[in-house]
Amino acid sequence: MTPASLANLIEALRVLPGVGPKSAARMAYHLLQRERLGAARLATSLAGALEQLKPCVRCNNYSETEVCASCADPRRDPRLLCVVEMPADQNRIEETNAYRGHYFVLMGRLSPLDGIGPREIGLDRLVKRAQDGLTEEVILATNFTVEGEATAHYLGEMLKAKGLKVTRMARGLPAGGELEHVDAMTVAQALLDRKTL
Repeated sequence: MTPASLANLIEALRVLPGVGPKSAARMAYHLLQRERLGAARLATSLAGALEQLKPCVRCNNYSETEVCASCADPRRDPRLLCVVEMPADQNRIEETNAYRGHYFVLMGRLSPLDGIGPREIGLDRLVKRAQDGLTEEVILATNFTVEGEATAHYLGEMLKAKGLKVTRMARGLPAGGELEHVDAMTVAQALLDRKTL
């Protein structure tokens, strides 16, 4: 018979993406048997994050303050607003050092089959943010999945109707990639998105 506290831990670990009952049980046993200090640190960190983090009032990303450090940075270009699905997407763009504008994080994407509509991803907040009088261009950087494309299309139509310039992040062949190793959809999109030299 599994003790109730262990069963609760296993069930709690199942909320993580891709973690089924067996993986959750392995994680629980590992934390209890070999990483008790790590488990305590994990519990403390999780409790602290839940208590301290809230959405930034400007970009909707996680922040410990009302306005996050990125939004408060005076060196960022207020004319550019890049819309991403998740904080990890913003982090990836930041790693490139190629973009110095502002962001808006949707915290998801439109997915009617999953019951996720415009209200669930805060599109009203995005429109308000994009119409701040400073934004000149909204860059849609949602993922190139079916849901990401649908979200970009919906956002593009909605923002253009408000008189905003809307662009979509380009896609195509990876730098240093060889054609023979790239999937057909990526090659097709790279051909469609070609530009004049």
